[in-house]
Amino acid sequence: MTDAIRPEAIYDAMGAVLTRWTMGSAAAQAAPFWRAELGEDPAEAELRLLALSGQFLGIAVTAEPAMSLRVLPDIPRLALPTLPEALRPLARRILAPKKMAQAELVHFLAARGWTTHPADWMPSGGDDDVPEVYAPWCDWAEIAASGSAARQRPNEVLTADTWDDFWPTMRKAALASLRRRDPAAARAVLEAKLGNENAETRLRLLALLAERLSEDDIAFLEGIAANDRAPKVKTLASSLLARLGHGSAIDAEAAELAGFFPVKTKGIFRRTQMIEAERLKTPAQWQRRRALFARADLASFSGSLGMTPDALIGCWSWNADPEADTALVGLIVASGSDSEVAQVADLVDGPNATGLLMVLAPRLGPAARAKFAVTALNAQGIRFELAQAMAGPAARLDDPLSAPAGKTLLAALRRDDAKPADFGGELHALGLIASREGARRSLERLTAAGLVQGDPRLDMLRLNAALDDRGEKP
Repeated sequence: MTDAIRPEAIYDAMGAVLTRWTMGSAAAQAAPFWRAELGEDPAEAELRLLALSGQFLGIAVTAEPAMSLRVLPDIPRLALPTLPEALRPLARRILAPKKMAQAELVHFLAARGWTTHPADWMPSGGDDDVPEVYAPWCDWAEIAASGSAARQRPNEVLTADTWDDFWPTMRKAALASLRRRDPAAARAVLEAKLGNENAETRLRLLALLAERLSEDDIAFLEGIAANDRAPKVKTLASSLLARLGHGSAIDAEAAELAGFFPVKTKGIFRRTQMIEAERLKTPAQWQRRRALFARADLASFSGSLGMTPDALIGCWSWNADPEADTALVGLIVASGSDSEVAQVADLVDGPNATGLLMVLAPRLGPAARAKFAVTALNAQGIRFELAQAMAGPAARLDDPLSAPAGKTLLAALRRDDAKPADFGGELHALGLIASREGARRSLERLTAAGLVQGDPRLDMLRLNAALDDRGEKP
């Protein structure tokens, strides 16, 4: 009977059938062409109608494609291997909760020499907060989201002539790589092409000059500081110049800021200079000092005090005025040289040391960040979460639970009132900063403290303990 019914008629009737079911009503009456197949029993008729309509919609109905189809390129193969198949379920569980955990995990994996599987996680187009190894995927995501034709990934090195052959994220990664290998060639490419980009792109690309910054970059940076259209790009160029000792000239504002920090002498022969902050008495004075710090650079500030930047750092009265300490460290991060950053990192101590090192962290190398995180863990008793933020993905601690934070954590987990959701952030951070052997030892001690092996709070430690470094590049 149904052989004589046109498929179009059945398809047209499906709208009425589905509408009735949505409203909770029987729908057999809306399918008269299947009357014989549905039978007389109302309940049985509905079940048969469900089976017949499902088969019809699943097999006989095909969606028509759009008028024009875009063929995307294959997802690019990355320079590092994909996480082993057996560990992917564990990684997916870590990736699921929130974006911060995703960023932490992909940086951790890249530092260990691995990448995620594209079915588990991929960056979005133009995502700057991912390891450089994911640049091809960022561009692939941008291609997929755009209406533009898909360009092939270029095989050539980045030059002014091949600039337009690169999509934005791969272009930035290629420029960063070129800057590390050949600083002059990277600067020449920027000189030719930077002016054609928008302000946000100019800002991101100009920041790459911080790598291997040298006197050879001065003329280019001076041109950007004088002529760029965007104030934030000009500010960045001025900060980079200041790192080279070419800060802004000493002006009235720099002299005013110096007035808040008189230089005094002490000792029997009064030969030792000290910079002590004036005690501020009104909110207006606090606000004015903050505003002056925001517009100053290290060279102009130290020059107003009649000394060099390294002398200023050495004469500073640390811990006397915590807000002034933080402001000075921010000034050094923005406009100080690498040696001045290292100098202040070795000097800061006391109750505010952790906060100051967090401000310094973006300018410190991976080894230095890890070293200061270990020191802060053992000497200042900071929590694992703060240590992980300070160290970044480079930490490889062999026995983190021996630190005060570890002893505190173990004692808390052994308490009778400990809850299954307690200390999830601390345990996750512990998994990020431990070495592989350190993760194994930590798992043994934590299970001895009462945690079960399958506890989801131990996921990061379990992944760390199972992950070798065979994909890591030297």
